[in-house]
Amino acid sequence: MASEEELFASVDALLNEEPRLPPPAERARLREAAGITQARLATALKTTTQSVKNWENGRSEPKPPRLDAYQRLLNGWAAKYPAPGAAPTVSVAASAPAASTEPAASRVETADAPQAPAVAAAVPAGPAIRPAATSRRPAMKKAAQPAADPRFPHGPLAVLDGDGCAYGVGGVMLDCPATTVVELVEWTLREAGLGAPKLNRYGKDSDPLVVLTAAAAVKLGLPECLEGHEQRRSLRLPEDHPVVKQVVEAKWRLTQRGFGPWARIYRKAQGRERQCVQLAILSWDALDERSWPGVSEMEPADIARVLGVYAQRVITPRGSTAVSGLGLMTALRPPTRAVRDEASGNWVPGHNPGSLGAEPMDPAPPEATPEHPVVVASGWTGGFLNEEAYQWVRDVSLLTDEECTLPYAVGLDLNTAFLAAAARLVIGLSEPDHFHTPTFNPKIPGSWLVDLSHVEVDPRLPSPFTPDGTRPTGPAWYQTHTVAYAQELGYNVAPLEGYLRRETGAYLDPWHDRLKTAYVDTLADLGVTKDLDDHAFLVAMERHKDVDPALAAVLAAIKATVKGGIGKLRERPQGKKYKEGERWPALQRPTWRPDIRAAVISKARVNMHRKLRNMATMTGLYPLAVLSDCVVYPSPGDSPLDFLPYAASGKPQPGAFRLGPTPGLAKLEGVQSMLWAVDLMEQGYNPARHIKGGDAVLDEGE
Repeated sequence: MASEEELFASVDALLNEEPRLPPPAERARLREAAGITQARLATALKTTTQSVKNWENGRSEPKPPRLDAYQRLLNGWAAKYPAPGAAPTVSVAASAPAASTEPAASRVETADAPQAPAVAAAVPAGPAIRPAATSRRPAMKKAAQPAADPRFPHGPLAVLDGDGCAYGVGGVMLDCPATTVVELVEWTLREAGLGAPKLNRYGKDSDPLVVLTAAAAVKLGLPECLEGHEQRRSLRLPEDHPVVKQVVEAKWRLTQRGFGPWARIYRKAQGRERQCVQLAILSWDALDERSWPGVSEMEPADIARVLGVYAQRVITPRGSTAVSGLGLMTALRPPTRAVRDEASGNWVPGHNPGSLGAEPMDPAPPEATPEHPVVVASGWTGGFLNEEAYQWVRDVSLLTDEECTLPYAVGLDLNTAFLAAAARLVIGLSEPDHFHTPTFNPKIPGSWLVDLSHVEVDPRLPSPFTPDGTRPTGPAWYQTHTVAYAQELGYNVAPLEGYLRRETGAYLDPWHDRLKTAYVDTLADLGVTKDLDDHAFLVAMERHKDVDPALAAVLAAIKATVKGGIGKLRERPQGKKYKEGERWPALQRPTWRPDIRAAVISKARVNMHRKLRNMATMTGLYPLAVLSDCVVYPSPGDSPLDFLPYAASGKPQPGAFRLGPTPGLAKLEGVQSMLWAVDLMEQGYNPARHIKGGDAVLDEGE
């Protein structure tokens, strides 16, 4: 039989237990019965409206001292507004499940794992993304999501504000007690439940991302802004800054990029467990306006929504969209996989077939840049590949009187043209081999020295062999697709030299497929779907940015990921201290592959020229200008429907430009007065650049 001391100890333990709250639905009923709004209750309890919502839908529980105050309030309301059929004197406190027994010092308001949102998705497990508390936007239609990964119950990322509230995806809200960067890193890894599972069975899980608002950065001891003469994204905290010292003293490390807008803080992995946190600092231009229009000015919950959708559809951001685009290639095609060592019987890292491998590979001299060590050390003078996007304007003297009388110049922009070019693109996976007078084979990726100056092209069209559209004057280096197009036009090609690769593969296929799906799905959420006819498509495209600014920003980021990722394959040296002939950091990556970038651009330019030829054959129309993936035509009306070729049935003619949301199809980019366009051409301006805003450069920066 229990002693008196044991019984009193048990009773004291019960008395010391935290208050037990009624079920979430009852909490909401009591508040509504009292006529109190969630916002007013949040003000009274010195918390946020989203926290109250989380308490009432069971996503999280309050922590002391709010727990005691909330319990007292609910008990008072229960006495005044008993549930139907219950006695007025019955307390409602006894019917609830126990509150979390987690130490109060952690102050982390989280949901139980079974109720958490899907980690592989930026939305709750259900048919729609739930807008943040500050949003008034329509819910996004979405198929059912996979079950949550128990390792990451709160999604891939969070946006931390100055009051300690960390906004996650799907409306999740965490309470972060950190007051230093070191505490933030440790909280993220131990308590936040953030991260995302790997995209390939041989890959790695995505590290958790914490985005800091300006107020959060200041609270953690960081300057609100980085100041200096260089671009904001190139700036870093000095090594003697107190925050950097704190990180180092706590045995954490920073990558070679240092503590900048995208700071990666890590320790060496212990076994399979990674210890790494990615920080993004909004007031340091981590989310630049070109790639993330308007996002840095949004409320934290909306920023979490934008980045969460991007993380679910593309990848958890780990830097600029260019860095994320390159990281996505590696995440989908990991360089190594586990293989059994026959000698020891152990599993060791081995080459993953179809990938670029784990070691960097030097390019052939004509594929490199002039400052590359391969070029400088060898004294190479044999010329370089010049596979770049179009920047061409038709000479005014080649305009006909009929064209000059047309009242409009209409710009057509191909949806993610470089992404379309990456589809089923065969590239070289091994080092280049040098050949003299090789027989041309369109199935072998590489660089060919060949004379294409004899190929005749209508002067009203740009040459398909040069970026400026001028006719070649002699032998030059070309990528395989460019030479194959000359052969397609019926001309003989006789290469003088070649740097060719024996091992090949469609390395970019999974990258293309994931980004295409992300692009098409996001457009569909904005009302631009594949089933629209051309009239409805143009109307939807005109309005899509106003449907949901958050998703419009996701769409812009996806497009920037495509261009930035391709451009990053040939990242040039950065910084004033660089000297020609030195190796720069980007050369240490297996993904520094200028030949792959050249292959994508070559195929995109050839695809554009093929459509230009088909348009001329079907309609007799010739372009005024071409800038990258935008082409400008003279038109009798202000719509592409006035000049695009259609069959008698009303269907678009195959082979020419077509409207639609799919990568490679066209959309209306802009309309000008034809007289103004001609005047611009006479002054040396490019109508396509004026219509499109000049954003066609494939970004090679960070």
